[in-house]
Amino acid sequence: MKRYLIIALCLLLCFAAGCTPQDNSDPANTDTNTGTDADTDTGTDADTDTGGDTGQQPETPDSPPWAISPDDVTPPADPPWVREPREDKPLNDLIVNTIQITITMETGGVIVAELYPDVAPQTVRNFVYLARLGFYDGLKFHRIMTGFMIQGGCPLGTGTGNAGYSIWGEFSENGFTNDIRHVRGVLSTARGDDYNSAGSQFFIVHDSSPHLNTKYAAFGRVISGMEVVDEIAATPNSGDNGAVADEDMPVIRSITVDDDIELPPPEKLPR
Repeated sequence: MKRYLIIALCLLLCFAAGCTPQDNSDPANTDTNTGTDADTDTGTDADTDTGGDTGQQPETPDSPPWAISPDDVTPPADPPWVREPREDKPLNDLIVNTIQITITMETGGVIVAELYPDVAPQTVRNFVYLARLGFYDGLKFHRIMTGFMIQGGCPLGTGTGNAGYSIWGEFSENGFTNDIRHVRGVLSTARGDDYNSAGSQFFIVHDSSPHLNTKYAAFGRVISGMEVVDEIAATPNSGDNGAVADEDMPVIRSITVDDDIELPPPEKLPR
């Protein structure tokens, strides 16, 4: 009897020692590939691409990747409409039509120039309009600065007179396309601080003056008679911004339009 009890006791001890088969579905086992391991590809790993939500949102940049900071943009040295100076043709390639005018001085000197209505239509129409009225006949070059320019067209001879109206300032800083550079011999319009204050006064550039580019309405150039411009530019002035004594002011005998061309009058703006 004792013998049977001893055998039964041994069997119980054997079962208690774990001799039963293991259950491979035990969720506590980290060596299996059941989808709970962080190194598996079942969608719960933050490094997988299966869309599992880890509870963290990706960082949002302060600005989209295509945004460019103004500090990263370097403006061009010159505006895009400014081109390299060309002494033979200091104007844009859109020139098609030209109008020839002649300035005759009381001394007998003659300056011939061509105007560019395709570049500065209002300015050219205004100059031709006044010339055909005889407005410039007898007026003077009242402001002369050697190496810079000679200025005329003021009915008062003081630089303060006008034709009773003003015209649009056809230059780039005022919103008009005009890339004629202020090189020697170029005709341009004089104006006040108001961009649209030009009227009858004009000037001829004696020597290249790039600081005027894009700021004044250039509208033509001298094609013969620059020696006459040089003579006028040699007139002594008082040193006060080029002012010339009345008795020394070179007199314009006439300005004539040589081409028989029909042009409407300019669009006149109130002063």
